[in-house]
Amino acid sequence: MTTTMNRLFAIDPWQVTTTQFNPATKRLQESLTAIGNGYMGMRGNFEEGYSGDTLQGTYLGGVWFPDKTRVGWWKNGYPEYFGKAINAPSFIGIGITINGERVDLATSQFRDFSLTLDLHQGLLTRRFTIEAPEAAVQFTFRRFVSNVIRQAALIEVTAKVLHGQAHLQFNATLDGNVTNEDSNYDERFWVPLQEDANAGSIQLETRENPFGVPRFTVLLQQGLRLNGQPIAGERTTTSGTLSEALAVDLAAGESMTLEKDVIVVTSRDVAETAQPAASATLLGQLQTNSFAQTLAAHTAVWAERWAQSDVEISGDDAAQQGIRFNIAQLFMTYYGEDKRLNVGPKGFTGEKYGGATYWDTEAYVVPMYLAVTPPSVTKALLQYRHDQLPGAYHNAQQQGLAGALFPMVTFNGIECHNEWEITFEELHRNSAVAFAIYQYTAYTGDESYVNTAGIEVLVGIARFWADRVHFSQRAGKYMIHGVTGPNEYENNVNNNWYTNLMASWVLEYTLARLPKADPTITGKLAVTDAEQAHWQDIIDRMYFPTDDKLGIFVQNDTFLDKDLRPASTIPADQRPLNQHWSWDRILRSPFIKQADVLQGIYFLNDRFTREQKERNFDFYEPLTVHESSLSASIHAILAAELGKADKAVELYARTARLDLDNYNNDTADGLHITSMTGSWLAIVQGFAGMRYDHDRLRFDPFLPKKWQRYSFAINYRGRVIAVSVSDHTTLTLRAGEPLDVWVNGERRHLVKEEGHA
Repeated sequence: MTTTMNRLFAIDPWQVTTTQFNPATKRLQESLTAIGNGYMGMRGNFEEGYSGDTLQGTYLGGVWFPDKTRVGWWKNGYPEYFGKAINAPSFIGIGITINGERVDLATSQFRDFSLTLDLHQGLLTRRFTIEAPEAAVQFTFRRFVSNVIRQAALIEVTAKVLHGQAHLQFNATLDGNVTNEDSNYDERFWVPLQEDANAGSIQLETRENPFGVPRFTVLLQQGLRLNGQPIAGERTTTSGTLSEALAVDLAAGESMTLEKDVIVVTSRDVAETAQPAASATLLGQLQTNSFAQTLAAHTAVWAERWAQSDVEISGDDAAQQGIRFNIAQLFMTYYGEDKRLNVGPKGFTGEKYGGATYWDTEAYVVPMYLAVTPPSVTKALLQYRHDQLPGAYHNAQQQGLAGALFPMVTFNGIECHNEWEITFEELHRNSAVAFAIYQYTAYTGDESYVNTAGIEVLVGIARFWADRVHFSQRAGKYMIHGVTGPNEYENNVNNNWYTNLMASWVLEYTLARLPKADPTITGKLAVTDAEQAHWQDIIDRMYFPTDDKLGIFVQNDTFLDKDLRPASTIPADQRPLNQHWSWDRILRSPFIKQADVLQGIYFLNDRFTREQKERNFDFYEPLTVHESSLSASIHAILAAELGKADKAVELYARTARLDLDNYNNDTADGLHITSMTGSWLAIVQGFAGMRYDHDRLRFDPFLPKKWQRYSFAINYRGRVIAVSVSDHTTLTLRAGEPLDVWVNGERRHLVKEEGHA
């Protein structure tokens, strides 16, 4: 596999840290040091400002804008608007001058630079020394967004004069004059409402839109503390901004600490007129504790989460850093506190995909979160889709189809993606929503959701597929034409094997669940006997392209007619393909962006023989360029199952360090949040071989050659089970009732606090 790494940060098990600063990789550094708390977050921008190339980015969960859809030719069924997470007003600013010279690492002379993201607690620390006229001053910045008061961000800067005399001027700002780089027509999305110098606050509203989407109002308020004591600087306002200036004189050896406490409230939770009072209350609550006390409470939340989710690896610090970085970024993006939110593929780290919901959540996030978070967290993800079921019905109607079509990209349940090959054709996302319901039920054993809200979702999706298929009289089979499968490097294909497989599975699963569901709900759904018989007929006569000579499931009807050759034949300087080839060339090529047929084998793993898995893996993996962040983990899991240990470890490294090593040369745009679950899945479902089908929890572990040991814990049906794999496998029941677990095909009976070697 051709890979290119761009490693900015040192290898460390619990930190992302560097002592180097390179303006050429500033955007990449910003992505890798992004922080968040599920409510809000921001890229690793510099508080004092930076005049060089940078992507200034602050984002608020659930705050978005319906921008104009830009297409060359409008077609019936296109989304009315393109939803985007807009850059929120910036609140981290603390401009600094030393003896009249502005501090700006793009132009200032500096030394002793260091930058660290502590994964224990999501704390970002930066240090450098400025050589200014008549003084040298060392600055240390610390920043985090609180897990306790989720509307709160805390920024601290300490200045120490190493020699000379320093007149320091600070300017703490709230800035609503922000833009998006991906704006269609250079629009500004925020309109100032008011600035209150006395309160230290600004209030803004998203501008009007012609689509009836409610506007968002946001209020930001700041309070300063100098050496721990509240202080009010000289406040000035302009339209949409607030500045608070103060000055401090220090001699050699002296130091000071300025703290900026920020509260951000939005109309998602607090009405516009009530925002000033709500913000003031929260700021007062925040300032009753010191920076250190608030950080300690914040860290305690992290400690509890790490106790449930940490994966320990002995013998490979790069692997260890990769998975902890991914877990930390996932939890900084989503931990289920707000059921109106979901897991955006970029989280709070960039504009691309920002804040929207993709099928990634159901396919990749759900199976990890089931095991490492309380069940309520995953259930919130299921409820999110149920709450948006009316939008799914709307989306199907827009295409002239029955049932419910969940969107490929959404904020509110309405499809808001403007690429035809995605909006119209990547329909397989609908089945992933149903499969998440199955996974939750199979893993937790809790049937309450699938029998109530879940059956409404399943029936809606089943009705969509029953209408979207057509019957081929010539072949005597049901088919699905004109789709894009998970391999987005093929568009408008007929009979994508994965799409057909999962559509058939949805019908089958829905039929199996209907008799068990709440009759008051199924009565309203009114699925007739004739309708169920039609679903069964589709199941019985669905067409699946296969090739008996090769012994494989064929990705789509014409795939084998391509110029088939392995991805290893592509010159290294032409990778990634999507950054070097025309779309026409990509679509004609045999190269696969991510798991497609293998995605189906992964999902419905127990339905296929080992020989089928091996033949399909051996055929498709060499054709795969892994240019989707979602790709490597699925291949790693299947490689591990098939005993291809070296390939599994190679692909684990790619999924675990995709962003840290910038494999796809696109991390500067933001992190690949939803695919970060892949590192956990590759270890737990891959290396440890965890499966939970047929009402049975089982493991089939192996230990990578260079590792001495790996361990993790899972929540399973009211139990907490610790798993340790070295030259032997130990399972320990930390909490819950006794349980039978199968390891390498042998039953083990676990009793609390007993180890089993």
